[in-house]
Amino acid sequence: MSLLVDTTADTTRTAARRAGRRGRPRPLPALPAACGLLLLAGCSGGSPSALDAHGAGAIRVANLWWLLFWISVAVFVEVMALLAWALVFRRGAVRVRHGQPLRFVAIAGAGVPLLILVAVYAVGLRDLAALGTTSDPDAHTVEVIGHKWWWEVRYEGRSGATANEIHIPVGERVRVRLRTADVLHSFWVPQLMPKTDLISGEVRETWLRAERQGSYRGQCAEYCGTQHAHMAFLVVAESRADFDAYLARLDAPAPAPRTDAERRGQQTFVQGTCAACHSVRGTDASGRVGPDLSDVGARWSIGAGAVPNDAGHLGGWIANSQTVKPGNYMPPQPVPAAQLPDLLAYLRSLK
Repeated sequence: MSLLVDTTADTTRTAARRAGRRGRPRPLPALPAACGLLLLAGCSGGSPSALDAHGAGAIRVANLWWLLFWISVAVFVEVMALLAWALVFRRGAVRVRHGQPLRFVAIAGAGVPLLILVAVYAVGLRDLAALGTTSDPDAHTVEVIGHKWWWEVRYEGRSGATANEIHIPVGERVRVRLRTADVLHSFWVPQLMPKTDLISGEVRETWLRAERQGSYRGQCAEYCGTQHAHMAFLVVAESRADFDAYLARLDAPAPAPRTDAERRGQQTFVQGTCAACHSVRGTDASGRVGPDLSDVGARWSIGAGAVPNDAGHLGGWIANSQTVKPGNYMPPQPVPAAQLPDLLAYLRSLK
């Protein structure tokens, strides 16, 4: 009887262990799935990649990155091969006394890394010198001022200003002078150039050059407060004719209202609280606290990349921008609901 009881108990425990193993997830099938998800995470097209370079500065950075990558791959393969060789032939006939170094190990372990480091250092110095050169006398000069949390953009020799957009002629070098109005910021266009820090009390210089037409997203790359993530800008590389036309618009007054709704909206803008902080060329609005709005209708976004520039988001921004970009310096605006459509019509016409 006791033997039967013991056998039954063993059978029960074995069945329980098997059931427990069936209930637990197997680690091996989960590993490829996790690796696949990791690879898919890099497939998003929303963020610009420094390896998808379209500017002379970014191309140098990308080439240096790939150089380091392939050197790392070669070193990894070599180390794994030596490890495999050591595991397979670890009981060879050759005996080495403890503490006696092999000449091959000494040369490979010290000489090869030294040569690699010297070569990479030389390439880095070459690229650093090229990236720091801004002495082209014929280059256009753009002044970019970092604010919490937007970018003021001014062109040398032009009276007008804009915000969060930089237009440049494709295939030409453009000098960029950088300074900050408050805290530390960092100016970075991953597809065109490496980042440059904006330091209080200093004027830094860098340069932009795009090899093909298009729009390239830039970003503040140094944490600067609550809305650091929403401090983006756009670099628009366009033909020389389009660039010259853009510069001419910066010197001209903003477009005059064409409809009754736009005229009423302009009156609301100039006579209300908007003009205390913002300016529009050719009007009595001359505020300097916030961005110049002379071309706000043509901009790609509202709030330096916070939301798209359309009527709905613009209306929400005017009514209470704190619900869109909390912490920014624009307080809620007491614009009557009946006047808001006219104000939107006027601002949307500024292109």
